Amino acid sequence: MQYTGLIAPARAYMNRNKLSTGLALPNLTVLQATEVSEFNAVVYKPVVCLVLQGAKETTIGDQSVTLQAGSALIVSHDLPVESKIVSASPDEPYLAVIVSLEHGVLRSLYEQIGSVSDELPSLRSLSAGPANAAVIETIGRYLALADSSLEAEVLGPSVLREIHFRLLMSPIGGMLRSLLSIDSHASRVARAILHIKRDFHRNLSIPELAQLAGMSQSSFHGHFKQVTGTTPLQYQKDLRMIAARDLLRAGHHSVASASFEVGYESPTHFAGDYQRKFGMAPSKERSAVPEPA
Repeated sequence: MQYTGLIAPARAYMNRNKLSTGLALPNLTVLQATEVSEFNAVVYKPVVCLVLQGAKETTIGDQSVTLQAGSALIVSHDLPVESKIVSASPDEPYLAVIVSLEHGVLRSLYEQIGSVSDELPSLRSLSAGPANAAVIETIGRYLALADSSLEAEVLGPSVLREIHFRLLMSPIGGMLRSLLSIDSHASRVARAILHIKRDFHRNLSIPELAQLAGMSQSSFHGHFKQVTGTTPLQYQKDLRMIAARDLLRAGHHSVASASFEVGYESPTHFAGDYQRKFGMAPSKERSAVPEPA
């Protein structure tokens, strides 16, 4: 199947779910945008993103990938990234199908696949390339299940599992293959990431994270940056900035209270980091929120 064959069913799925008249498939999201955007800082969970129209740029640390129509992006770890839509219009909007990935499903395939880990320095948590026919065809079959609640219930889990398998065996699935083994560097870094995300408001202890990952401090720091493209401290800072922005936009926190909430001891230090991250003072972010009536 060609990726263009998914454009019509993806649009139909998105429109039905917007109107709350369609079946929402687990782990599946369809996104559409009719205009280009500025960089937006968000936290990506493990996903595969298949672009059907338009183009998008995604960056973390020293990693940057641009997805054109027909490209797939695999995100193997939870990552605070910056992304922007770089090609979209009302006549040809940006359109993408996103499937959330589960490490548990990946690991459940270990018995059948065995250890096919690619412990190579080039492996990164953002991996992009042309989507192969097997991946496109399997995602297409999963999307088609939205037409029948019975088929979705009976066949959905097995097709979703097949998507994981197809991605594992694809040319851009190297980092996913590394996650099959719980002792791989990718899996050890994933454990550290889970700890950072859970307690990002606390002061970060590199020795504690290294011990959790079962590595020396120097080895942990190197493998963390190799996998994520950034350092543990910068990873934590990005999480804090994104969480603080969400608090300010919600309109219930002052700049000072938001800074304390995400773990800063100095609102001044927080304001400087926020300005560098988002290009605007947190007070302006807060003042842009309308006061409740």
